Amino acid sequence: MAHPREKHFLKPGVHYLQGSQACAEGAIMAGCRVYAGYPITPASEIMEHAALRFPQVGGRFIQMEDEISSASVLLGASWAGAKTMTATSSPGFSLMQEVISFAIMTETPLVIVDVQRPGPGQGYITTSQEDVMQARWGHHGEGSIIALSPSSVQEMFEFTIEAFNLAEHWRSPVLLMAEETVAHMRERVLIPPREKIRIVNRKKPQDMGITPEEYLPYGHDTIPPMANWGEGYNVNHVGLVHYADGKITQYNPEMHFENVYRIQQKIENNISKIARLEAKFIEGCRHLVICYGSVSRTAIEAVIEAREDHGIDIGYLRLITLWPFAEEQLRKVVKKVDSIFVPEMNLGMMKHPITEALRDRCKKIIAIPSLGSLHAPEDILGRICKELK
Repeated sequence: MAHPREKHFLKPGVHYLQGSQACAEGAIMAGCRVYAGYPITPASEIMEHAALRFPQVGGRFIQMEDEISSASVLLGASWAGAKTMTATSSPGFSLMQEVISFAIMTETPLVIVDVQRPGPGQGYITTSQEDVMQARWGHHGEGSIIALSPSSVQEMFEFTIEAFNLAEHWRSPVLLMAEETVAHMRERVLIPPREKIRIVNRKKPQDMGITPEEYLPYGHDTIPPMANWGEGYNVNHVGLVHYADGKITQYNPEMHFENVYRIQQKIENNISKIARLEAKFIEGCRHLVICYGSVSRTAIEAVIEAREDHGIDIGYLRLITLWPFAEEQLRKVVKKVDSIFVPEMNLGMMKHPITEALRDRCKKIIAIPSLGSLHAPEDILGRICKELK
């Protein structure tokens, strides 16, 4: 017999959705049932759609007094066994950094969507990619992070599901680094049947045959199995450096290093399993455009026009995963080129890790910056032609 809430799930087929709506629907499809948030432009539509839809599918929606408390709700709800999410924009993302750091240390799966807007300060309420470095380095302390960059409404749906799968598998907070452009865009979205959608749930000690007496909250494996509150297991939820059993007494540097190093390496040692790239026209190309997010939509148009109308031998490469940074994958794909162009809606942030990864693979790397607005294809093409004439 179908679940009584089944009728409220988005039906398979073609839908016309805003990016924010697609994000919330992807969360529901992934099994997220707790949304805690605080409104901020241009991310408020995700919260508004969650407020409507989560109660319909048996979930819980709560508006909190600020961004810090919104993110903190995710910690408690996740340890109670729920898949949890919030969405914010750049100033609110800054306020959530402490919770992100705490979630890394406690290995708490949760998803935070950042619909980026320009800064610094309040900046403005248009589109941006100015938080991409904060996504990796904004939290205090060590510990790697996973961050995805969608470019379409379809990907807002699909990448939200992937974000939850990654969070549950790696026991880590995962960031969806969207932009106002994608969040407010409306496009055709194809929703597959639910049985065709891959859903990952966290590894539990019960599944591994571990009894409550044997259970170590941060032990047994590189990615520890996660017991939930109320299941009879000792859940030692601690933000200090700790032993496998969660205890913090008898501190020593060896314990400290082992604890934090494992948390970092479970991500960094598995970049090939986590990070994804998209490449076109790469084979033997002399020049290359590397981009991400909504900029990739106009960048691919510029590349095609450069090839077809101007005879420029130029390839296209898109970073789907921003962090962990896919350095080895990049080096496998990019052999030797004369120039690399990096269009970004900032002053050249991701240009830096790209330069570090490919410094011996090209003669020059050129940033194509924009603040507050998406590049037109003509902007990117014009810069390419200017540099190569």
